[in-house]
Amino acid sequence: MKIKKVHWIGIGFGLILIVAGLIFFLSNEEKNLLFFIIGLGITVGILPFIVDVIVQNKKAQEINEMFLEFSRNLAESVATGTPISKSIINLSRRNYGPLTEHIEKLGNQISLGIPLSKALFIFARDVDNNVISRAVSLMSEAEKAGGEIAAILNSVSLSIAEIEKLKSERKAAISGLIVQGYIIFFIFIGIMLIMEFKILPLALQIDTLSGLSHGSVSATASPGQGNAGESLPNLFLYLLLVQGFFTGFAIGKLAEGSLKAGIKHSFIMIVSALLISTGVRAFI
Repeated sequence: MKIKKVHWIGIGFGLILIVAGLIFFLSNEEKNLLFFIIGLGITVGILPFIVDVIVQNKKAQEINEMFLEFSRNLAESVATGTPISKSIINLSRRNYGPLTEHIEKLGNQISLGIPLSKALFIFARDVDNNVISRAVSLMSEAEKAGGEIAAILNSVSLSIAEIEKLKSERKAAISGLIVQGYIIFFIFIGIMLIMEFKILPLALQIDTLSGLSHGSVSATASPGQGNAGESLPNLFLYLLLVQGFFTGFAIGKLAEGSLKAGIKHSFIMIVSALLISTGVRAFI
């Protein structure tokens, strides 16, 4: 991914928050506020990249929809007897959203005399979309073979339409599971916080009272209790972060069939776990 200006702005603000936290809270005995500020700085620094991934995924979806419309229009034009090259040139004057510039380039290349197969290859390379690459490859081979181009283009458009339909149906069917996944994750965060602030102190208190009742045993029990009281909350946080990381990728894979789509879910869950856990520690 190419780092853009907005990415550098996010990184800059994130570093400012982290440095400010280190300057003002490093010497403070209460480290939880420092960890909260650092987590907030990391979130601000990574947020532009996550937004960019979301925008790219949405753009890819729009490109698929526009290519479906383009393939249908191309099939209709060829069916009327217009050669495929001339049909593409005519369609390059229409608006196809985010695909318009690529179709205009394709039409211009064909107008300049570049062979159709080579122009289609450049078109697929520029768009960089798996569905379009397969469809363009089939169109190119059909043009070389000299078969029924109109029938083949119609089959391509039907195939793309079926793929998009299956994606939409899967997304609709899995949307309930996505919501359940988020609900379960936030319930898990609540359970970890209850264990940290309610159950763990109570268990340590009972253990301390048990040690005091045995007299000299308390002297050897105290150091272990102190270490447990300090390390277990950190283990809870690590557990939440790991859980959020893998749960987000699983949700993305189930919902959209891509691990890349799971980045945004992982980011949301990790940030939520980090800020909620450190925030509760800092302000309660």
